[in-house]
Amino acid sequence: MKTWYKSFIISIAVMFLFMVTLPQNIKAEEDVLNIEADAAILVEAETGKILYQKNIDAVLGIASMTKMMTEYLLLEAIDEGRVKWDQEYAVSEYVYQISQKRDLSNVPLRKDGKYTVRELYEAMAIYSANGATVAIAEIVGGSETNFVKMMNEKAKELGLKDYKFVNATGLNNKDLGGLHPAGGGDNEENVMSARAVATLAYHLYHEFPEILETASIPRKYFREGTDDQIKMDNWNWMLPGLVAAYEGVDGIKTGYTEFAGYCFTGTAERNGMRFITVVMNAKTNGKGTHLSRFEQTRKMLDYAFSNYTVQQLYPKGYITKKHETVAVKKGKEKEVAIATKQPLSLVIKRGEEKKYKPVVVIEKETLTAPVKKGQKVGYMYVKYEGTDYGYLTKQGEKVDIVTKRSVEKANGFVLAMRAIGELFSDIWNGASNAMKGLF
Repeated sequence: MKTWYKSFIISIAVMFLFMVTLPQNIKAEEDVLNIEADAAILVEAETGKILYQKNIDAVLGIASMTKMMTEYLLLEAIDEGRVKWDQEYAVSEYVYQISQKRDLSNVPLRKDGKYTVRELYEAMAIYSANGATVAIAEIVGGSETNFVKMMNEKAKELGLKDYKFVNATGLNNKDLGGLHPAGGGDNEENVMSARAVATLAYHLYHEFPEILETASIPRKYFREGTDDQIKMDNWNWMLPGLVAAYEGVDGIKTGYTEFAGYCFTGTAERNGMRFITVVMNAKTNGKGTHLSRFEQTRKMLDYAFSNYTVQQLYPKGYITKKHETVAVKKGKEKEVAIATKQPLSLVIKRGEEKKYKPVVVIEKETLTAPVKKGQKVGYMYVKYEGTDYGYLTKQGEKVDIVTKRSVEKANGFVLAMRAIGELFSDIWNGASNAMKGLF
């Protein structure tokens, strides 16, 4: 066999092996935890650092995880004083009809009943009550149609991508008896990516941390002590005392429809570390059940709490040797020392401390006097020398770099003398360069 022909055959074989093995290698790296779900994500809650991901940009059904956006808009309205917790709501015909459907998650509301915002919120957050959710949409938005518009606008404002809201509950529009909000298809459902769901949960936790006070209630009675009393068991079975209890879990929202499958956005805190998880269309041994979403969540939380720890990588007042000072114009001193304003702490993988390197970004390399102590000149973050999935938000984890002391402006005489000195220096340097050229 000729040499050129042998080389050709070997080249083809190598290319074939590369094409066969590459997708398998990528898949293995993407799903190191073997999470049985269409999409999943694990995030460190304080910084938004992504620690694990699987198909996080695939747009999928979210079912009642939708209610996190409804909660966000309600809590925002309360925070701004547009809605009060003790404000009463008179039941609309639409809400009455939806709330009577016991095959859906609901607390039946009376036609002539009046309910406080807090009652409706608890029914939504704990029991995922759909009639109560539509009631909240009407309270905040005037109508569910307008509320859906607010949901999509808020998603854009929060920087979410890959989403579409068509109702406030997460139900399929067909379950709303022909009364679904205008603009959505008769069989349409809300969709988001796992990245978008996690980002919404991140904002909800950071901006309204009180959400966990209600989300963490395992069970409660709606209108306790009345003829309308109904026991509300939280669908989040990972809460203390429930079927799939897991230490530290205190939120946030489950979801299920035939289209979306079994979904769950969870969060848990232990020893100063908090994580956010999302699983979408979760399965166990190829089958989706109520428990499958919690079993897949447990895998991610076990991995997070076993392999990560909070460490202060750099103290307050730290700076690299290359960036110890910045120049100062028109000041009594020509430069000023700089350092980090706060310590930089991070959740890092155990044993990988040396893989984190500081990166200093100086935004103002020259300041003009007067300079104040604590004036910001840049920031510092850390770069991880490993597989890096990035952050949910652009900010990530960084600390400000500031001036360590103040610098007063020099008086006119000093500035004049300094200018003369600089002039003669320039003349001398020019003359020296000219002399070098002659010789």
